[in-house]
Amino acid sequence: MSKRRTEISTESEKNNPNALDQAIEALRSGEVIVFPTETFYGLGANALDRDAVEGVATLKGREVKNPIALIITDLDMLKEVIADPPPIAERLMSVFWPGPLTLVLPAKKGLSPLLCNPDGGVGVRVSSHPIASALVKRLAHPLTATSANTSGAEPARTIAQAQAYFANRLRIFIDAGELKGQKGSTVVECHGDRYRVIREGEISSQELDRSLANK
Repeated sequence: MSKRRTEISTESEKNNPNALDQAIEALRSGEVIVFPTETFYGLGANALDRDAVEGVATLKGREVKNPIALIITDLDMLKEVIADPPPIAERLMSVFWPGPLTLVLPAKKGLSPLLCNPDGGVGVRVSSHPIASALVKRLAHPLTATSANTSGAEPARTIAQAQAYFANRLRIFIDAGELKGQKGSTVVECHGDRYRVIREGEISSQELDRSLANK
């Protein structure tokens, strides 16, 4: 049975500060929503709710070897999912957060295995998109941020594209117009004073190197 769809526009949020209440209520109830990030539209769920994370993976059709990344608000929330960030991660955070840099850091025990890579790392970032940021802040827990598409399909840059994938499977779609992301977030794994680029996205390897050289 299809679900009754709710679209929340950026303009309605400006005019009504409570416009995202439906999205927050859905997230707290274990639902998955579609929301905008600084790159593409994402599939959002409470990352500390294992059943909700499982729902994201089911929607994506993705294998466990492709972990689901998270959005957080700040370093305090980071402590919910990792123990201590390596020194090099702290340096990268200070330059590129908020923004499209996902750092893969050692995960705390107890997280859903769907969030972690085989080495026990979890990908996290602070989003620069105001709606994504507001959602995480109001939820008060990390939010999943995998792109709103089925595995292998083109990431959704518009709500229409996201609805083409999930119209009959999700209820809440937050519309912020056409997003301008091209490559997705850059994904970097950090250990001690070393880092490895897993995926080069909106932030180039050269930008990462320059930022560290200036520290």
